[in-house]
Amino acid sequence: MSKNNSQVITCKAAICWGSGEALKVEEIQVEPPKSCEVRLKMLCASLCHTDILFFQGLLVPLFPRVLGHEGVGMVESMGNEVREVKEGDVVIPTYLGECGECDNCMSGTSNLCHKYPLRMSGLMQDDTSRMSIRGQKLYHTFSCSTWSEYTVVDANYIVKIHSTTPLPHASFISCGFSTGFGAAWKEAKLQRGSSVAVLGLGAVGLGVVEGARMQGAARIIGVDKNERKREKGQCFGMTDFINPEGCNESISEVVKKMTGGMGVDYCFECTGVAPLVNEAVEATKMGKGTTILIGAVNETSVHINFIALMRGRTLKGSTFGGIKVQSDLPIIVDKCINKEIQLDELGTHEVSLEDINKAFELTRQPDCVKVVIKM
Repeated sequence: MSKNNSQVITCKAAICWGSGEALKVEEIQVEPPKSCEVRLKMLCASLCHTDILFFQGLLVPLFPRVLGHEGVGMVESMGNEVREVKEGDVVIPTYLGECGECDNCMSGTSNLCHKYPLRMSGLMQDDTSRMSIRGQKLYHTFSCSTWSEYTVVDANYIVKIHSTTPLPHASFISCGFSTGFGAAWKEAKLQRGSSVAVLGLGAVGLGVVEGARMQGAARIIGVDKNERKREKGQCFGMTDFINPEGCNESISEVVKKMTGGMGVDYCFECTGVAPLVNEAVEATKMGKGTTILIGAVNETSVHINFIALMRGRTLKGSTFGGIKVQSDLPIIVDKCINKEIQLDELGTHEVSLEDINKAFELTRQPDCVKVVIKM
């Protein structure tokens, strides 16, 4: 591996050359950062379900692409206009920014910044890439690409964190867990004493459970067809568990029976399975129930039971759980450092970058929640 702060770095990265093709760990070239960018030496990464969708070509099929969007890294170099961080700082790369000045940032009701939006083009702000292989352009994943020993990120898409933060925890916080935690905290603004149902107990769903617990939910019903998720959910504060595989009734009907026929105040759909959207809506209380959609779906459209919504329910979509990356993400990091949030239960498996394809296999294991990728 060769590097110089003002020169191109040659390093290893996990490349997807086409939809569903096994990743290849190859040497790539990473350019130095431009004026408002930083180049990171990645310290740790993890696998998110959204990475699987990119791998399968279901989200903006641009190839070849360096995958990965969860991770934590150290600032190796920076452009001359970067003031917020310095070399050696530990940071989380994110896929959203926060300018603090646009209409959405000023509204207090949205985390989707207009100036620094979610980037799906696979390119940087100037519509070019900082990565290449044998002279061929490589696409980024969102605004990062964390499955690379080095990566370049716009400085407006990073959050500085304390160096004592456990690296796997920092990686989980960069997307999955925070998405769920934020959905209960920022998106739903869940009220103390509320009843909650969570469909899907992966890292995102467990984040919802933890967020609901910390917001003072009185009852948290976890739903997952994997029986092993029962114990995981209980570790984060789940009070009840439903395994739909053993039920003769729909999920919504079981939830209603468990809540005296009323349904829950809030339901969080974390699976991305299209038919479960209506189940999530129907599981909430008529007249005031709220359903938050978090899971990334394969379909671009979903059939909605309009009558269920006409009965006073609310259906709301969410990106990154409503978390503002500069205002809110450091709060979650502090809770992690102070042991208010226990993330040890999330990291169930670990692989090296060289064995990245094994990470996809591990996600199919019944005891898998999060796969940590050691750089």
